[in-house]
Amino acid sequence: MEDLKKICRIAVIQAAPVLFDKAQCTQKAVALILEAGKNGAELIVLPELFIPGYPYGMTYGFTVGARTEDGRADWGGYAHHSVLVPGPETEQLARAAKEAGAFVSIGISERVRETGTLYNSNLVFSPEGELISLHRKLKPTGSERVVWGDAQGNYFPIVATPWGPMGCMICWESYMPLARAALYQKGITLYLSPNTNDNPEWQDTIRHIALEGRCYFINCDQFFTKAMYPDGLRCPEEISRLPEIVCRGGSCVVDPFGHYVTDPLWDQEGILYADLDMEKVPLSRMEFDPCGHYARPDVLELIVHEK
Repeated sequence: MEDLKKICRIAVIQAAPVLFDKAQCTQKAVALILEAGKNGAELIVLPELFIPGYPYGMTYGFTVGARTEDGRADWGGYAHHSVLVPGPETEQLARAAKEAGAFVSIGISERVRETGTLYNSNLVFSPEGELISLHRKLKPTGSERVVWGDAQGNYFPIVATPWGPMGCMICWESYMPLARAALYQKGITLYLSPNTNDNPEWQDTIRHIALEGRCYFINCDQFFTKAMYPDGLRCPEEISRLPEIVCRGGSCVVDPFGHYVTDPLWDQEGILYADLDMEKVPLSRMEFDPCGHYARPDVLELIVHEK
């Protein structure tokens, strides 16, 4: 393992998107990035699908073998507010990362220029203001599959940072054992997890992954309420069935020994700051290194089709 910069000053942003409005979501993201930068953050992480928000509870009119025109209209609005990469929104985010002087990770709904497909994607910008990583969710979960497509190519991008290799798994991708192993094989020390998962069981999952991967697990969830859904959606009955707090959050950081660096943040927006002791990563691998001395490549082999 290469020498790592000893301390990583991280900001984990648990925030509510301005649902289904990419311009206002981007403006809010920029303001939060600049705030975290002013507080010394070197790595700034925002949630899954922060632009333009996670359409929790919406069906877009899909049932098996059928769909509705109202649902199609709502999907069209969501697609319109999804982000082209590169595009005006990524340019604003890049400038904010440069001004903050930090690595910035943010989740978006990506709209592809050449087709009509959307992807649940995560972007990473460098402190120099360059877009250096685009990761698309390998397999949208459950009914997400009628909104976003499966990732195509460049499945496990890694970002070189002063604190070691950094990778990303979006929400339930982290339940894919071989996908986790694909990241471990690349030596990650920072495991980014932008998500919309406030289940209590998720907290057990993330502590296990930190232990298994001997890395820092960055759990970045969002907080939003039913009242934040905009007027004008064609599915008021679906929104009316939602709880008052739709996503409680639970963002936190877990160290390579499975211990909380920051306790989970529930039921509110906020920025969690922490100084990560990166020396814990090599120390944690003394007796267990999942792709090093504790591996048995003569018995087990993972083949990853990167392209």
